[in-house]
Amino acid sequence: MEDVLDLYHAPYDPLFPLVCMDESNKQLIGEVHAPIPMAPGRIRTEDHEYVRNGVADIFIEVEPLGGHRHIEITSSRTRLDWAHFIKGMLTERYPLATKVRLVMDNLNTHSTASLYEAFPPEQARGLAERLEIHYTPKHGSWLNIAEIELSVLQSQCLNRRIPDIDAMRRETAAWEADRNNRSNKTDWQFRTADARIKLKHLYPTL
Repeated sequence: MEDVLDLYHAPYDPLFPLVCMDESNKQLIGEVHAPIPMAPGRIRTEDHEYVRNGVADIFIEVEPLGGHRHIEITSSRTRLDWAHFIKGMLTERYPLATKVRLVMDNLNTHSTASLYEAFPPEQARGLAERLEIHYTPKHGSWLNIAEIELSVLQSQCLNRRIPDIDAMRRETAAWEADRNNRSNKTDWQFRTADARIKLKHLYPTL
């Protein structure tokens, strides 16, 4: 926990950007009957009946100090999906970074072993060497700023029926562009000193 908290208060360094990553999923829901559109004095009305169109996975990365985020929507959440997301992060979005300081939870797919499953060994090694991974502790996902950003995405963009993966990609791309244009940064206030007081019960008694 303290490792992540101290990292959040390190100075901004474009060669060693701090990036938080998380993933979630959403059920794709289609309409059986067309909704009744909004009209003066009447809200949009949806039928209670719907059709399930599968599940889409959401990968999100957030640079808290830079005010940037990136979202990718996939049809699965395998090691290969994570590996390709990380490759895009390192080669397309942070190509000039010496190392990316990556904060994420310790999901079984979130490891450099996934890179070796997706790419030739020399390429996987080159990608792994540009990662400085910081895992959030068990039951400590609230420390991941990307999880907070996911909550904002859910409430502002995904809090309704979305019928298919292409529609979700369009909606999240528009939301991402708007957030990035606003350069919404994260002002993280909780520090290690606060944790030692407010979360004292989590520390061993000597």
